[in-house]
Amino acid sequence: MDRPLADDVQRHDRRRRLLKIALPLVLVALVIVWLPGWMRPSIPRARLRTARVTTGPIEAAIMATGTVVPEVERVLSSPLDARVLRILVRPGGQLEVGTPVVELDTSESVLALDKVIKDLKVKENQQAQSRLTLEKSLVDLVGKIEVKTLDLQAAQSRFESNQQLFKDSLLSREALRQSELTVKQTQIELEQLRGERANAERANAVQLEGLSLERGSLDKEAAQARRLLDLSTTKSDRKGVLTWVLSQEGALVRRGDVIARIADLSSFRVDGSVSDVHAGRLHPGMPAVVRINDESLDGTISEVFPTVENGVIRFTVALAKSSHPALRPSLRADVLVITDRKPRALRVKRGPFADSAAGQVFVVRGDRAVRVPVTLGLAGIDDVEVVSGLSESDEIIISDMRDYAHLTEVKLK
Repeated sequence: MDRPLADDVQRHDRRRRLLKIALPLVLVALVIVWLPGWMRPSIPRARLRTARVTTGPIEAAIMATGTVVPEVERVLSSPLDARVLRILVRPGGQLEVGTPVVELDTSESVLALDKVIKDLKVKENQQAQSRLTLEKSLVDLVGKIEVKTLDLQAAQSRFESNQQLFKDSLLSREALRQSELTVKQTQIELEQLRGERANAERANAVQLEGLSLERGSLDKEAAQARRLLDLSTTKSDRKGVLTWVLSQEGALVRRGDVIARIADLSSFRVDGSVSDVHAGRLHPGMPAVVRINDESLDGTISEVFPTVENGVIRFTVALAKSSHPALRPSLRADVLVITDRKPRALRVKRGPFADSAAGQVFVVRGDRAVRVPVTLGLAGIDDVEVVSGLSESDEIIISDMRDYAHLTEVKLK
């Protein structure tokens, strides 16, 4: 016969049935509450770079690369066709003004100088002979003029005597007429001799001037030959460092061939290069900043080369401090060409986000990073302009967040 269960047994049974129903419900509720937190991605703060939005001036710049080169580089060229006898200084050597660098074969220059000197002596002898000949011809003409002058005086004296005799009826009119003609003939001959003398003097002057010009030309040739002989040992005309020289003794060089390069290391410039897409924006006079290690040097674009090579345009930057201690030959540098300036704008430190944000940035709000749309403006040297979407003092993530661009917010740990 069945008996009713005790009250404590019935209560225990009810609690057990209640727990079987309630426990799954509680577990489901907990999963619903905690699941979004488990599914939401999180990033450790230590892995992120953040920056505050500030207000201040900003400059837009074009990024370029550059190489430091000596501002002045002297090229020594061969003054003649010759053979290299000796290389007196090797690259890297310090040079003073007048320091010999390369010695060339001088035999050809010596022969050329001897020939010019011989021609010059021959011309001097010819000039002396011509001067003597011309002087003799002038002396002969002067003698003839003096003789003819005496003849004229004698003829005039006879004419005057004949006039008196004609008045005294002691001489015929025909004889008087003959003496008068003799005077006129002698006068004409004297004038001809004087004209010949003047012409001879002018001809002598022209001839002597021609000889002087020929001698002067030979003097110049001799001076040039001496200069070439002196240049056969090429010498530095400035203080500096030898950066390059012919490497082989005995090599043949032609006149005008480069045989050495001398750099003045007291001042430098920067030769820059940038993609030709910026060709229309570059022009002389634009400000630039050259970055070498941790140093920033101000400069100005002094020259933009018109040609484009392999999609690259070249330009030169003149530095305000061309003798800065950080400058070294062939040192690589970053060149920032300033294209625009704003005295006051919202700005934030430049980072990968500026290239990968695609109009979106993550703003730090407590333990979360919330994605917000932004509009960026000028890209400066260290900062980028914020046109809209952010306010001053906002803290944003400037690291590359492309992997989280599809999320509206990210949890920060």
